[in-house]
Amino acid sequence: MHVKKGDKVQVISGKDKGKQGVILEAFPKKNRVLVEGVNIIKKHSKPSQANPQGGIISKEAPVHVSNVMPLDKAGVPTRVGYKLVDGKKVRVAKTSGELLDK
Repeated sequence: MHVKKGDKVQVISGKDKGKQGVILEAFPKKNRVLVEGVNIIKKHSKPSQANPQGGIISKEAPVHVSNVMPLDKAGVPTRVGYKLVDGKKVRVAKTSGELLDK
């Protein structure tokens, strides 16, 4: 996947197009990511031990990884390239050429 947990990304298509957020979780087998504040759904929950009140809960749902684009240091959406640095494969921003991996 071209993005990973902790990356700041921008949504490039869908109902939340243009929104930015941090990746909370990645699901590589399903090609989906959970982005903070994006694709909010409302879930109806019955009263339980954890939530004695019950009611309607708003939470994020996963979006397809092709609908998000990582942001480089300047906050510009960029495509991702790969390069070998010291024998390790690292991600490189195509727009600026700087490393996306720390």
